[in-house]
Amino acid sequence: MCEEHSLEDMANHLRKSGEMTRRHFGAMSASAAAFLAVLPRAAHAVEVTEKNVEVKTPDGTAEVNIFHPASGKAPAVLVWPDAFGLRPAFKAMGKRLAEEGYAVFTPNPYYRSAKVPVLPEGLDFAKPDDRAQIMKVMSTLTAATQVTDAQAFVSYIGTQGAFVDTAKKMGTTGYCMGGPFTMRTAANHADRVGAAASFHGGGLVTDQSDSPHLLVPKMKASYLFCVAENDDKQQPTAKTVLRETFDKARLKAEIEVYPAQHGWCPPDAAVYDKAQAEKAWSRMLALFKTALV
Repeated sequence: MCEEHSLEDMANHLRKSGEMTRRHFGAMSASAAAFLAVLPRAAHAVEVTEKNVEVKTPDGTAEVNIFHPASGKAPAVLVWPDAFGLRPAFKAMGKRLAEEGYAVFTPNPYYRSAKVPVLPEGLDFAKPDDRAQIMKVMSTLTAATQVTDAQAFVSYIGTQGAFVDTAKKMGTTGYCMGGPFTMRTAANHADRVGAAASFHGGGLVTDQSDSPHLLVPKMKASYLFCVAENDDKQQPTAKTVLRETFDKARLKAEIEVYPAQHGWCPPDAAVYDKAQAEKAWSRMLALFKTALV
C-alpha cells in the first residue's frame, strides 16, 4: 500500500475478504469498556495507567494512546491499527496487553488527516461511498511515511524511561494494513525490535521492489504471522515466500493459517472470532515472553 496501485490492491483485498464492517455498539462505542467486557481478562492482570500524548513527526503531530503498568518499568510494544485506525476497540486491546506487563503505544495512523475519531462507526468496505472515505485516509500512508512514523514513535518510546524498560527489546504488532508497518519498523529498528506480530496482515508479500518481505534480511526480530483463511486462498504462495525468506535469514517465524476470516482479531469486527482471536493472542504473549528480554 505504498503507491497508488498498491492502495487499489489493498482495497480489492479488503472488499474480497468481506472483512471490513465494524459492529454497531451504539453509545458503548464511545468507551473501550464495551470491548473489555468482550475480551477475557487475565487472572494475573496488573493495574495499569492510561495517558494520551502527542508525538512530533516530520509531517505533524500524532496522537498516541498509551497504557502501561501503574508501577515499575515494562517492555514497550508499538501497535499499528487496521484500516479503521485508532478507536475504542484498540484501546481495549492496548489496556489488556498492558495488564500483561507491557507498555503499549497505539498511534493514530491517520493524524495527517484528522484527530481521533477519524472515521465514523459502521463503515463497510464493500460500499463504494464508505470505501472512498477509508481510501482517502489510507492514501496518506506510504512506505516512506511508515518509516518516518516508526522512527518518531520508536524515538519517543526511547525517552519514556520512567515506565518503559529501555534495556529490554521492544515489540511491535500490526493488524490488516498494519502488518507491513511492523515489518518496516522491525527492519529499520533492528537493534530495538526483538519481536513482531502480524494479524491478518495485507500486502506482506508483493511483486514490487518495496515489498515488506524483502526487508527480512535487515531484521533481528522473531516473528508471528497469523494469516486469515480467506487471505491465504487469495494469495496461497505468500506464506511459503515468508517461510523461505525467514529461514534464509535464519530468523524465527511462526506462520500459521487460522480458520477465520480477514479481520477476525479486533473485537469490533463483524467477523470477530473469539476462539481464534484468543489463540492468536496467546501466541503473541508466548512470543513476547521469550523475545522481549
